[in-house]
Amino acid sequence: MTATLVPPATAHAHRDPNVLRWLAAYTSSMLGDSVYYLALSWAAVQAGTPAQAGLVMSVGALPRAVLMLGGGVLADRLGPRRVVIGSDAVRCAAVLAVAALLFATSPGLWPLALLALVFGTVDAVFMPAVGALPARLTEKDQLARVQGMRGLAIRLSSVVGAPLGGLAVALGGAAAAFLLAGALIAVSVPLLLAVRIRDLPTAAKTTAWSDLAAGLRYIRRHRVLGPLMAAIALGDLGFVGPLNVGLTLLCDRRGWGASGMGWILAGFG
Repeated sequence: MTATLVPPATAHAHRDPNVLRWLAAYTSSMLGDSVYYLALSWAAVQAGTPAQAGLVMSVGALPRAVLMLGGGVLADRLGPRRVVIGSDAVRCAAVLAVAALLFATSPGLWPLALLALVFGTVDAVFMPAVGALPARLTEKDQLARVQGMRGLAIRLSSVVGAPLGGLAVALGGAAAAFLLAGALIAVSVPLLLAVRIRDLPTAAKTTAWSDLAAGLRYIRRHRVLGPLMAAIALGDLGFVGPLNVGLTLLCDRRGWGASGMGWILAGFG
């Protein structure tokens, strides 16, 4: 898959069809993410003990924390557009496979743990690639606007995706929510195939290992970036996982159901 050069910008980013295609793809993918996480935490709590559910959520968070920098190197090597398309395709296939399994039987926790592992590993590649795309979509004077549109898409997916996932669980169980998540992620793939990006200046050829080592050295020596990454990692491990499992248990025991959980999560957005 070769990148197609973007012609010089003649309109603001919010009027550029190419940027809008990317924004629609990104929003659909993020909506799928929100539905997926709600479905995963709800299904894990229903299938096992709180400790087991927490383990399932940790299985998904660990590869993201460990492999993220390597994912950035891979995105640089293969190109962010190609990596994002491949990541969305793999995530969609994994979520739909578990949805089909849950519709057919009650397999317990093992497929949920496997899904969390696959999803978290692919996310470690997807997230840095997604972050690299805006600079290749538009001119430098429109980049801040594109990043603002991306931030709006993230908030919109949080506000809309969680209640949507809760409604899907309430109507058809975790299997229906996984099916919805897979369908939303699938929508992003054809949109991304239609997105055109521009090439950045070619850097000197290096090995993947040297790029990874250089990235680690840069983080370790940076006065702000190193502590900031450590704080984000600790916050993610100490807050996001317990929040998902604890909120699921609270909603289950008080009779609020998955739809109540979705509305509470929307408040965070």
